[in-house]
Amino acid sequence: MSKKVYVGMSGGVDSSVTAALLKQQGYDVTGVYMKNWSQDLPGFTCPWKEDYQDAKRVAVQLDIPFKVYDFETEYRQKVVDYMLDGYRSGITPNPDIMCNQEVKFKLFLDTALADGADMIATGHYARIKDGQLLAGLDDNKDQSYFLYRVTEDALRHTLMPIGDFEKPAVRRMAGELGLATAAKKDSQGICFVGKVGIKEFLLHELGVQPSGAIIDQHGRMIGQHDGAIFYTIGQRHGLDVGGGLPYYVVGKDMAKNEVYVTTDLQDARLWHKTVSLTQLHAIGSGFEDGREYQIRTRYRAPLVSATMRLNDGEASLELHEDIRAITPGQSAVIYDGEICLGGGIVV
Repeated sequence: MSKKVYVGMSGGVDSSVTAALLKQQGYDVTGVYMKNWSQDLPGFTCPWKEDYQDAKRVAVQLDIPFKVYDFETEYRQKVVDYMLDGYRSGITPNPDIMCNQEVKFKLFLDTALADGADMIATGHYARIKDGQLLAGLDDNKDQSYFLYRVTEDALRHTLMPIGDFEKPAVRRMAGELGLATAAKKDSQGICFVGKVGIKEFLLHELGVQPSGAIIDQHGRMIGQHDGAIFYTIGQRHGLDVGGGLPYYVVGKDMAKNEVYVTTDLQDARLWHKTVSLTQLHAIGSGFEDGREYQIRTRYRAPLVSATMRLNDGEASLELHEDIRAITPGQSAVIYDGEICLGGGIVV
Protein backbone atom coordinates (compact mmCIF):
# COMPACT_ATOMS: atom_id res chain seq x y z
CA MET A 1 0.00 0.00 0.00
CA SER A 2 1.49 3.35 -1.06
CA LYS A 3 2.41 5.95 1.53
CA LYS A 4 -0.07 8.78 2.06
CA VAL A 5 1.67 12.15 1.57
CA TYR A 6 0.11 15.56 2.24
CA VAL A 7 1.78 18.17 0.05
CA GLY A 8 1.81 21.79 1.19
CA MET A 9 0.58 23.54 -1.98
CA SER A 10 1.07 27.31 -1.94
CA GLY A 11 -0.24 27.97 -5.44
CA GLY A 12 3.30 28.36 -6.78
CA VAL A 13 5.19 26.37 -9.36
CA ASP A 14 7.55 24.64 -6.91
CA SER A 15 4.89 23.01 -4.74
CA SER A 16 2.84 22.18 -7.86
CA VAL A 17 5.74 20.21 -9.34
CA THR A 18 6.36 18.62 -5.93
CA ALA A 19 2.84 17.19 -5.94
CA ALA A 20 3.17 16.03 -9.56
CA LEU A 21 6.52 14.30 -8.98
CA LEU A 22 5.28 12.45 -5.89
CA LYS A 23 2.19 11.24 -7.73
CA GLN A 24 4.43 10.00 -10.58
CA GLN A 25 6.53 8.17 -7.98
CA GLY A 26 3.46 6.25 -6.77
CA TYR A 27 2.63 8.06 -3.55
CA ASP A 28 -0.98 8.56 -2.44
CA VAL A 29 -0.92 12.38 -2.68
CA THR A 30 -3.28 14.92 -1.11
CA GLY A 31 -2.81 18.64 -1.70
CA VAL A 32 -3.15 21.02 1.26
CA TYR A 33 -3.40 24.79 1.07
CA MET A 34 -2.35 26.45 4.34
CA LYS A 35 -4.39 29.58 4.91
CA ASN A 36 -1.94 31.52 7.05
CA TRP A 37 -2.78 35.12 6.22
CA SER A 38 -5.72 36.73 4.42
CA GLN A 39 -5.67 40.34 5.62
CA ASP A 40 -5.57 43.12 3.03
CA LEU A 41 -3.40 46.16 3.72
CA PRO A 42 -3.91 49.75 2.57
CA GLY A 43 -3.17 49.84 -1.15
CA PHE A 44 -2.42 46.11 -1.30
CA THR A 45 -4.68 43.11 -1.70
CA CYS A 46 -3.50 39.91 -0.03
CA PRO A 47 -3.02 37.32 -2.83
CA TRP A 48 -4.30 34.37 -0.79
CA LYS A 49 -7.48 33.80 -2.85
CA GLU A 50 -5.55 33.70 -6.11
CA ASP A 51 -2.94 31.37 -4.57
CA TYR A 52 -5.66 29.10 -3.17
CA GLN A 53 -7.38 28.92 -6.57
CA ASP A 54 -4.08 28.14 -8.33
CA ALA A 55 -3.30 25.35 -5.86
CA LYS A 56 -6.80 23.94 -6.30
CA ARG A 57 -6.52 24.06 -10.12
CA VAL A 58 -3.30 22.03 -10.01
CA ALA A 59 -4.88 19.50 -7.62
CA VAL A 60 -7.75 19.07 -10.09
CA GLN A 61 -5.27 18.67 -12.97
CA LEU A 62 -3.37 16.01 -11.03
CA ASP A 63 -6.62 14.35 -9.90
CA ILE A 64 -5.65 14.42 -6.22
CA PRO A 65 -7.76 15.28 -3.14
CA PHE A 66 -7.44 18.88 -1.92
CA LYS A 67 -7.84 20.30 1.58
CA VAL A 68 -7.51 23.68 3.27
CA TYR A 69 -5.97 24.04 6.73
CA ASP A 70 -6.77 27.35 8.43
CA PHE A 71 -3.76 28.34 10.54
CA GLU A 72 -4.38 32.10 10.67
CA THR A 73 -4.70 32.38 14.46
CA GLU A 74 -1.59 30.32 15.18
CA TYR A 75 0.33 32.04 12.39
CA ARG A 76 -0.40 35.47 13.84
CA GLN A 77 0.79 34.34 17.27
CA LYS A 78 3.83 32.29 16.28
CA VAL A 79 5.18 34.19 13.28
CA VAL A 80 3.74 37.69 12.92
CA ASP A 81 3.81 38.63 16.61
CA TYR A 82 7.33 37.18 16.89
CA MET A 83 8.43 39.40 14.02
CA LEU A 84 6.75 42.53 15.40
CA ASP A 85 8.23 41.96 18.88
CA GLY A 86 11.68 41.65 17.31
CA TYR A 87 11.41 44.90 15.40
CA ARG A 88 10.07 46.70 18.47
CA SER A 89 13.16 45.63 20.41
CA GLY A 90 15.50 46.88 17.68
CA ILE A 91 16.56 43.60 16.05
CA THR A 92 15.83 42.27 12.54
CA PRO A 93 13.99 38.93 12.89
CA ASN A 94 13.45 36.39 10.13
CA PRO A 95 9.77 35.39 9.86
CA ASP A 96 10.41 32.78 7.14
CA ILE A 97 12.57 30.76 9.52
CA MET A 98 9.96 30.97 12.28
CA CYS A 99 7.22 29.97 9.81
CA ASN A 100 9.13 26.82 8.94
CA GLN A 101 9.83 26.01 12.59
CA GLU A 102 6.36 26.66 13.99
CA VAL A 103 3.90 26.27 11.11
CA LYS A 104 5.07 24.13 8.20
CA PHE A 105 7.14 21.58 10.09
CA LYS A 106 5.21 21.54 13.35
CA LEU A 107 1.59 22.64 12.96
CA PHE A 108 1.14 21.38 9.39
CA LEU A 109 3.05 18.18 10.09
CA ASP A 110 1.12 17.38 13.29
CA THR A 111 -2.24 18.20 11.68
CA ALA A 112 -1.49 16.11 8.60
CA LEU A 113 -0.33 13.09 10.62
CA ALA A 114 -3.43 13.32 12.81
CA ASP A 115 -5.50 13.51 9.60
CA GLY A 116 -4.13 10.20 8.35
CA ALA A 117 -0.98 11.18 6.46
CA ASP A 118 2.22 9.15 6.74
CA MET A 119 4.39 12.07 5.62
CA ILE A 120 4.26 15.66 4.40
CA ALA A 121 6.05 17.21 1.45
CA THR A 122 7.01 20.78 0.55
CA GLY A 123 8.41 22.59 -2.47
CA HIS A 124 11.65 23.64 -0.78
CA TYR A 125 14.97 23.60 -2.59
CA ALA A 126 16.70 21.37 -0.07
CA ARG A 127 17.30 17.64 0.33
CA ILE A 128 16.68 15.16 3.13
CA LYS A 129 18.74 12.03 3.72
CA ASP A 130 18.42 9.78 6.78
CA GLY A 131 17.00 12.58 8.92
CA GLN A 132 19.69 15.01 7.82
CA LEU A 133 19.08 18.28 5.99
CA LEU A 134 21.23 18.83 2.91
CA ALA A 135 21.60 21.90 0.74
CA GLY A 136 19.61 21.91 -2.49
CA LEU A 137 21.51 21.10 -5.68
CA ASP A 138 20.69 24.53 -7.15
CA ASP A 139 23.13 26.85 -5.33
CA ASN A 140 21.14 29.87 -6.42
CA LYS A 141 17.87 28.58 -4.93
CA ASP A 142 19.08 26.46 -1.99
CA GLN A 143 16.69 27.10 0.93
CA SER A 144 18.39 25.09 3.67
CA TYR A 145 19.24 28.42 5.38
CA PHE A 146 15.52 28.92 6.16
CA LEU A 147 15.08 25.33 7.36
CA TYR A 148 17.81 25.06 9.99
CA ARG A 149 15.38 25.09 12.95
CA VAL A 150 13.44 22.04 11.74
CA THR A 151 13.80 18.91 13.89
CA GLU A 152 15.27 15.58 12.83
CA ASP A 153 11.94 13.89 13.57
CA ALA A 154 10.12 16.33 11.26
CA LEU A 155 12.67 15.69 8.51
CA ARG A 156 12.09 11.93 8.82
CA HIS A 157 8.42 12.60 8.05
CA THR A 158 9.07 15.00 5.16
CA LEU A 159 9.82 14.77 1.43
CA MET A 160 11.41 17.58 -0.62
CA PRO A 161 11.64 16.15 -4.14
CA ILE A 162 12.60 19.32 -6.04
CA GLY A 163 15.77 19.75 -3.99
CA ASP A 164 17.42 17.42 -6.52
CA PHE A 165 16.73 19.84 -9.41
CA GLU A 166 17.66 23.31 -10.55
CA LYS A 167 14.90 25.89 -10.84
CA PRO A 168 14.88 26.04 -14.67
CA ALA A 169 14.33 22.27 -14.76
CA VAL A 170 11.40 22.60 -12.33
CA ARG A 171 9.83 25.28 -14.54
CA ARG A 172 10.38 23.05 -17.57
CA MET A 173 8.69 20.10 -15.87
CA ALA A 174 5.72 22.29 -14.96
CA GLY A 175 5.41 23.33 -18.60
CA GLU A 176 5.71 19.78 -19.92
CA LEU A 177 3.03 18.65 -17.47
CA GLY A 178 0.80 21.55 -18.49
CA LEU A 179 0.38 22.70 -14.89
CA ALA A 180 -1.71 25.84 -14.37
CA THR A 181 1.11 27.46 -12.40
CA ALA A 182 3.91 26.75 -14.93
CA ALA A 183 4.41 30.42 -15.85
CA LYS A 184 3.51 31.94 -12.47
CA LYS A 185 6.19 34.26 -11.11
CA ASP A 186 7.85 33.53 -7.79
CA SER A 187 6.39 35.47 -4.87
CA GLN A 188 8.34 38.46 -3.60
CA GLY A 189 8.33 40.47 -0.39
CA ILE A 190 7.34 39.29 3.06
CA CYS A 191 6.39 35.63 3.13
CA PHE A 192 2.82 36.29 4.23
CA VAL A 193 1.79 39.58 2.62
CA GLY A 194 2.98 39.24 -0.95
CA LYS A 195 4.19 42.46 -2.53
CA VAL A 196 4.01 44.63 0.58
CA GLY A 197 7.37 45.97 1.73
CA ILE A 198 8.48 45.42 5.31
CA LYS A 199 8.31 49.13 6.12
CA GLU A 200 4.71 49.42 4.92
CA PHE A 201 3.75 46.37 6.94
CA LEU A 202 5.42 47.64 10.12
CA LEU A 203 3.76 51.03 9.72
CA HIS A 204 0.39 49.34 9.37
CA GLU A 205 0.90 47.09 12.39
CA LEU A 206 2.91 49.34 14.73
CA GLY A 207 1.90 52.82 13.57
CA VAL A 208 3.99 55.92 12.90
CA GLN A 209 7.26 55.83 14.85
CA PRO A 210 9.02 58.70 16.66
CA SER A 211 11.70 60.39 14.58
CA GLY A 212 15.23 60.78 15.90
CA ALA A 213 18.80 61.62 15.02
CA ILE A 214 20.96 59.97 12.38
CA ILE A 215 24.56 60.27 13.58
CA ASP A 216 27.67 59.74 11.42
CA GLN A 217 31.04 58.21 12.29
CA HIS A 218 32.30 61.59 13.51
CA GLY A 219 29.46 61.98 16.02
CA ARG A 220 27.66 64.61 13.92
CA MET A 221 23.90 64.61 13.47
CA ILE A 222 23.39 64.54 9.70
CA GLY A 223 19.65 63.99 9.47
CA GLN A 224 16.48 62.60 10.97
CA HIS A 225 15.16 59.05 10.73
CA ASP A 226 11.45 58.22 10.71
CA GLY A 227 11.66 55.35 13.19
CA ALA A 228 14.70 53.39 14.35
CA ILE A 229 12.82 50.09 13.98
CA PHE A 230 12.90 50.48 10.19
CA TYR A 231 16.70 50.37 9.92
CA THR A 232 18.91 47.31 9.80
CA ILE A 233 22.68 46.86 10.02
CA GLY A 234 24.42 47.32 6.66
CA GLN A 235 21.42 49.10 5.14
CA ARG A 236 22.31 51.69 2.52
CA HIS A 237 19.03 52.77 0.94
CA GLY A 238 16.21 54.77 2.50
CA LEU A 239 18.37 56.99 4.72
CA ASP A 240 17.50 60.25 2.93
CA VAL A 241 20.69 62.02 3.95
CA GLY A 242 22.37 64.40 1.49
CA GLY A 243 24.70 63.67 -1.45
CA GLY A 244 28.32 62.65 -1.48
CA LEU A 245 29.40 59.18 -0.43
CA PRO A 246 26.70 56.62 0.47
CA TYR A 247 25.97 56.04 4.15
CA TYR A 248 25.63 52.60 5.74
CA VAL A 249 23.82 51.80 8.97
CA VAL A 250 26.26 50.45 11.57
CA GLY A 251 24.10 50.47 14.69
CA LYS A 252 21.17 51.94 16.58
CA ASP A 253 20.23 52.78 20.15
CA MET A 254 16.54 52.15 20.74
CA ALA A 255 16.55 53.86 24.16
CA LYS A 256 18.06 57.05 22.72
CA ASN A 257 16.17 56.60 19.44
CA GLU A 258 19.35 57.15 17.43
CA VAL A 259 20.59 55.51 14.22
CA TYR A 260 24.35 55.39 13.56
CA VAL A 261 25.80 55.49 10.06
CA THR A 262 29.15 55.67 8.30
CA THR A 263 30.54 56.45 4.85
CA ASP A 264 33.62 54.36 5.63
CA LEU A 265 33.27 50.87 4.19
CA GLN A 266 36.16 49.79 6.42
CA ASP A 267 34.45 51.08 9.57
CA ALA A 268 35.10 48.49 12.30
CA ARG A 269 31.40 48.52 13.26
CA LEU A 270 30.55 47.11 9.81
CA TRP A 271 32.87 44.11 10.06
CA HIS A 272 32.95 41.20 12.48
CA LYS A 273 35.46 38.50 13.33
CA THR A 274 33.22 36.81 15.90
CA VAL A 275 29.49 36.05 16.00
CA SER A 276 27.56 35.31 19.18
CA LEU A 277 24.53 33.04 18.91
CA THR A 278 21.58 32.38 21.18
CA GLN A 279 18.66 29.93 20.84
CA LEU A 280 21.07 27.38 19.39
CA HIS A 281 19.34 24.57 17.51
CA ALA A 282 21.00 21.36 16.30
CA ILE A 283 19.16 19.10 13.86
CA GLY A 284 21.01 15.94 14.83
CA SER A 285 23.46 15.00 17.56
CA GLY A 286 24.63 18.53 18.32
CA PHE A 287 27.74 20.63 17.87
CA GLU A 288 31.29 20.05 19.06
CA ASP A 289 33.18 22.66 21.03
CA GLY A 290 36.33 23.79 19.23
CA ARG A 291 35.35 22.24 15.91
CA GLU A 292 35.58 24.06 12.59
CA TYR A 293 32.35 24.48 10.62
CA GLN A 294 31.16 26.54 7.69
CA ILE A 295 28.57 29.22 8.41
CA ARG A 296 26.17 31.37 6.41
CA THR A 297 24.98 34.62 8.01
CA ARG A 298 22.29 35.50 5.46
CA TYR A 299 20.44 33.81 2.61
CA ARG A 300 22.71 33.19 -0.39
CA ALA A 301 25.77 34.57 1.41
CA PRO A 302 28.93 32.56 0.74
CA LEU A 303 29.95 30.00 3.34
CA VAL A 304 32.72 31.13 5.70
CA SER A 305 34.82 28.86 7.92
CA ALA A 306 34.52 29.39 11.67
CA THR A 307 35.55 27.70 14.90
CA MET A 308 32.72 27.10 17.37
CA ARG A 309 32.95 27.75 21.11
CA LEU A 310 30.01 26.42 23.14
CA ASN A 311 28.80 27.91 26.40
CA ASP A 312 25.64 26.65 28.13
CA GLY A 313 23.32 26.45 25.11
CA GLU A 314 24.83 29.46 23.41
CA ALA A 315 27.77 29.71 21.05
CA SER A 316 30.49 32.01 19.82
CA LEU A 317 31.82 31.60 16.30
CA GLU A 318 35.40 32.68 15.63
CA LEU A 319 35.37 33.56 11.93
CA HIS A 320 38.35 32.78 9.74
CA GLU A 321 37.66 35.96 7.76
CA ASP A 322 35.77 39.15 8.51
CA ILE A 323 32.07 39.23 7.60
CA ARG A 324 30.25 42.45 6.82
CA ALA A 325 27.01 43.62 8.44
CA ILE A 326 26.25 40.87 10.93
CA THR A 327 22.67 41.67 11.97
CA PRO A 328 21.19 40.94 15.42
CA GLY A 329 17.99 38.91 15.10
CA GLN A 330 19.07 37.26 11.87
CA SER A 331 20.40 33.70 11.81
CA ALA A 332 23.83 32.18 11.42
CA VAL A 333 23.36 28.72 9.91
CA ILE A 334 26.01 26.07 10.40
CA TYR A 335 27.12 23.55 7.77
CA ASP A 336 29.48 20.63 7.48
CA GLY A 337 29.97 20.49 3.74
CA GLU A 338 26.53 20.13 2.18
CA ILE A 339 24.92 19.04 5.46
CA CYS A 340 23.01 21.75 7.34
CA LEU A 341 23.57 21.03 11.03
CA GLY A 342 21.46 23.81 12.55
CA GLY A 343 22.36 27.28 13.78
CA GLY A 344 21.27 30.09 16.05
CA ILE A 345 20.03 33.67 16.32
CA VAL A 346 22.67 36.41 16.10
CA VAL A 347 22.92 38.47 19.30
